[in-house]
Amino acid sequence: MSNKLFVGNLSFNTTENDLNDAFAAHGTVTETNLMMDRMTNRPRGFGFVTMSSAEEAQKAIAALNGAQLDGRALTVNVARPREERAPGGGGGGGRREFGGGGGAGRRERY
Repeated sequence: MSNKLFVGNLSFNTTENDLNDAFAAHGTVTETNLMMDRMTNRPRGFGFVTMSSAEEAQKAIAALNGAQLDGRALTVNVARPREERAPGGGGGGGRREFGGGGGAGRRERY
């Protein structure tokens, strides 16, 4: 088991220090990372906490999953590896292939 934990359903008022304090009661916290929106620089409502061992991570999950922090019930579980994403930022502009499917502009009669 990994010792990196996903923490979801965070209040937008929760700080990294708040997360650190909540998890430190269940073991040694080696890293706290609160995810921020790049455009607004406001919290996105989730983050990651790394505990010093898998055993401490499991204790923190058992104690804090569903527990209240800043008026919100936390979701705490083992963090999954980040999924690979295609390069680029999405959002149109690329070349599209028009071929079969979709039926645009053609109507079948029955």
